[in-house]
Amino acid sequence: MRRLLGGLAVATLLTALAAGSTFAGNGPPHLGFYVDGQTYRTVGTPTDFFGTGAPESTFDRIYDLGGNGLLNVAEAKPGDRDFNGGRWMVLPVTWNVTPYQLTSAEDVLAAADNGELSIASSPVKEFFCPVIRIQPNR
Repeated sequence: MRRLLGGLAVATLLTALAAGSTFAGNGPPHLGFYVDGQTYRTVGTPTDFFGTGAPESTFDRIYDLGGNGLLNVAEAKPGDRDFNGGRWMVLPVTWNVTPYQLTSAEDVLAAADNGELSIASSPVKEFFCPVIRIQPNR
């Protein structure tokens, strides 16, 4: 009987933790962003590095394209020599044209050079988030 009650208590605790982390933005992988034309899934974590004073060089940039069904674009991915292990700074963009999907950091920078969008100079968020490449259909 003790084992049954103990098991029930553990199951209840795990269910409560899972529900709590889902509402906190954590949970299973979901489609996250593009890097170099490839889509990546993310796993949300509650980690917040904003305002910690960590050097900018320890983060990779994610360009927030503003929603409207558009996926954001990141500048690095696992396997890149300069990848910072999932530490991200979010830089929102302001569109000067009708927003459209970009799929690489080079696309974002080229659109900025062409005057199609402006990139914020300061991040609005800094956090940790692991990423998983989505394999193309074969």
